[in-house]
Amino acid sequence: MDTRMKLNTMSHRRLFRYLVIGTLALLLSACATNNKNIGEASDGLPSTEGEVAEGAASEGAAVPEEDTAFVQKAPGYLIQPGDVLSVSVWNEEELQREVTVRPDGGITFPLIGDLHASGKSIRDLRAEITKGLSTYIPEAAVSLNLKQVVGNKVNVLGQVKSPGEFILTSGTDVLQALSMAGGVTAFANLSKIKVLRRDKETQEQSVIPFNYKKVLKGRGLDQNILLQSGDTIVVP
Repeated sequence: MDTRMKLNTMSHRRLFRYLVIGTLALLLSACATNNKNIGEASDGLPSTEGEVAEGAASEGAAVPEEDTAFVQKAPGYLIQPGDVLSVSVWNEEELQREVTVRPDGGITFPLIGDLHASGKSIRDLRAEITKGLSTYIPEAAVSLNLKQVVGNKVNVLGQVKSPGEFILTSGTDVLQALSMAGGVTAFANLSKIKVLRRDKETQEQSVIPFNYKKVLKGRGLDQNILLQSGDTIVVP
């Protein structure tokens, strides 16, 4: 009887010991998992200081963009009198200017003097300014941006979905201008569309007919003329 009680006591002690060891093992395992998750969460967070430092470094080494967003969308745009241009030379604060194209088509820029800008693309004028500065600033990084478009626009009025004023690029014809205005409405008189054009010298206005129906059928394609700055398309 005593022997049997001793065996039972030893079994209970052994079982208790196993339970304690198992519980400790589970606790240690849980702690390790939590530490690992915390470490992973920390690794996943962005390094704000690093990003700021990298951004500041790249900003300091940046060279001005060659073209504005507008020119990328409309590379055929030609500068017109009244347009406002922003010109700057990298690392030359005294050569940052906003210039308005004069009625005669010219602009004035330091170290160069007068330049003819009207009728030129942004890219071509930038290259000309860079060349003009090369005597004083070799390999100058010139940025030329179109800040405001004033002179190179056409108007589309009447029975179109989005009437208004639209920027004109080189090679824009009547059909393209109507497309920019969202197309004609169901009530438009397609055979009576007109292009109003004012002569820049005499200021006299002429009327150029445009028969949309014929053009759609492939006839009278000579009516689909290239537009000029200041033209107005009227869709009755």
